[in-house]
Amino acid sequence: MLLFMTLWAFIVYFPMADMVWGKGGLLSAAWGGKSPCFDFAGGTVVHITSGVSARMCALYLGKRIGYPSETNKPHNLVVSVIGACLLWVGWFGFNAGSALGASALASSAFVATHFGAAAAALGWILAEWLHNGKPSVLGGISGCVAGLVAITPASGFVKPFPALLIGFAAGIVCFFMVATVKQKFGYDDALDAFGVHGIGGTLGALLTGVFATNAVNDSFKDSSGHLLALGLVDGHAGQVLNQAIGCAISWGLAIVGTLIILKICDAVLGVRVRKEHEIQGLDVTLHGEEGYIFES
Repeated sequence: MLLFMTLWAFIVYFPMADMVWGKGGLLSAAWGGKSPCFDFAGGTVVHITSGVSARMCALYLGKRIGYPSETNKPHNLVVSVIGACLLWVGWFGFNAGSALGASALASSAFVATHFGAAAAALGWILAEWLHNGKPSVLGGISGCVAGLVAITPASGFVKPFPALLIGFAAGIVCFFMVATVKQKFGYDDALDAFGVHGIGGTLGALLTGVFATNAVNDSFKDSSGHLLALGLVDGHAGQVLNQAIGCAISWGLAIVGTLIILKICDAVLGVRVRKEHEIQGLDVTLHGEEGYIFES
């Protein structure tokens, strides 16, 4: 894992971050990139790359023993809810902090983040209710994470109502990616990283091109000092294409880079544990201890 993480940082994350946020980067909106892609806090840089990389890892590793007839559901919803709450609060720093100071833009990003998460939780619950006949707590917190992911690129560019729309759409789309698409194609994404982060990040990045407005972010001006139109709502339809290009590059880099990394790790250390170790559990085989002891 340490080898994979180190290689992933250098092969996937750093190049993507430089393209989007670096001076002269191909996708840099702030530094005159040829195809400026708006990404306030990491939709393309963090979520698409990690989500798509997770999908490639799932395909390369193959399914867990017994999947899908035997699935491991979350064992403690209380702890899961606590974790989701910590994520929700922490995301305010992730998004609003990307304004790099206490400002109106930071406040706007804070509100957009909160609205996006709340709307996505409602969207996921509604879709789950219609699809399964009942809502669930797990669905609610899964939706909130999907909304936090989707609003990440848009948080510093959109007004509160579009933030609600982005979040609600993310909750519905990510639910069906997890509940139907994953089952249809049969890949084993244990934590639904692709369905939530890969797809949620892509949806959020694309919708940023639709709803981005200079009424929220006035950082982009022409040589005369006049505000530039940012997204489709400002009259700049071409930004949607720029966002799509950014998403495509992020997907491509994650796919190719992750496959290269997996090949290296597999050749050096191996990436799949032995069958008997998987059955016994990695807590025991790697650390010699168990997280849960049921025998008295």
